[in-house]
Amino acid sequence: MSMLPYLRAAVRPALRRSTPAQPGYDTTRDPSASSAVVDCAVYRDGRRALGSARLTPREAIARVREGGGFAWIGLHEPTEAEFAGIAATFGLHPLAVEDAVHAHQRPKLERYDDTLFTVFKTIHYVDHAELTATSEVVETGEVMCFTGPDFVITVRHGGQGSLKGLRHRLQDDPELLAKGPSSVLHSIADHVVDGYIAVAAAVQDDIDEVESEVFAAPAKGSARGGDAGRIYQLKREVLEFKRAVAPLLRPMELLSERPMRLVDPAIQKYFRDVADHLARVHEQVVGFDELLNSILQANLAQATVAQNEDMRKITSWAAIIAVPTMICGVYGMNFEHMPELRWRYGYPMVMATIVGICFTIHRALRRHGWL
Repeated sequence: MSMLPYLRAAVRPALRRSTPAQPGYDTTRDPSASSAVVDCAVYRDGRRALGSARLTPREAIARVREGGGFAWIGLHEPTEAEFAGIAATFGLHPLAVEDAVHAHQRPKLERYDDTLFTVFKTIHYVDHAELTATSEVVETGEVMCFTGPDFVITVRHGGQGSLKGLRHRLQDDPELLAKGPSSVLHSIADHVVDGYIAVAAAVQDDIDEVESEVFAAPAKGSARGGDAGRIYQLKREVLEFKRAVAPLLRPMELLSERPMRLVDPAIQKYFRDVADHLARVHEQVVGFDELLNSILQANLAQATVAQNEDMRKITSWAAIIAVPTMICGVYGMNFEHMPELRWRYGYPMVMATIVGICFTIHRALRRHGWL
């Protein structure tokens, strides 16, 4: 059996069949739990060792170093005190431990002696009935991964991005899991990037909706420029998406191109597929940013054009009203000797003159598109 079926399933998450949750799988930490460890297991020959469901991290690594295989410990938002014992047991570097505990790190790949420390930003699309100027479009989390010769430690931050389903799928593919800790690292990277692909498709729909509304004919009585707040909010969310994707490009290139002692050569070539998908998502996100800039500029330009049209109409009516104002102002002067003051048809003649001149000006302005 090859790894291709697993990889095809990874890039088509919508086609994966759902699997019921089983005890011991990595999930979000129960706030009432006394430990941040949500799963700890030993794997030998690609299979979960019997009796490893209730092992402590210290017991798991001891069993691994006695009988082979590797340990996979999953944690959710550990405190410094909770992580201190695990860090001492596995000899983790203090700088990496500090990053893993405090979170809010930039995606990166660092090597400390015989351990790779990788930081991933997970992205979750927030469903919303209608995009508004305050809508949250994407929600971020973090997954840190310590990869050693005989262990994998995953640390999650945030309420989404659970690795429960990923662990289950890996356990259903013993041939892939038998490749060791690097197979888990690859699967996590693939899982995170698959999430980027799904979020990019959802964000594309939001951008298409905003774009069609901006360039659609405005409803009667509605003003242009009302979409600027929504566009700007969407642009901010895309920027947050970009901050998760862009810094991960270099780590994926290193994992796919540079030989590493902790990465199985059979697994390394599959990092190229992840790097390729990540590069495609990055191009999409950069395109989203540029497209939103254009949409925002077009929206503001439409608002300016609408204001100019309103000013032309106001100016046109002011020009028409100026005629009766001038004539009435002249005949409102208190001079005794003025022509037509005592003429019987003076008033009708003045009114007819006013109407005639106003009609001529109105027709000329309409001919030139001002009214």
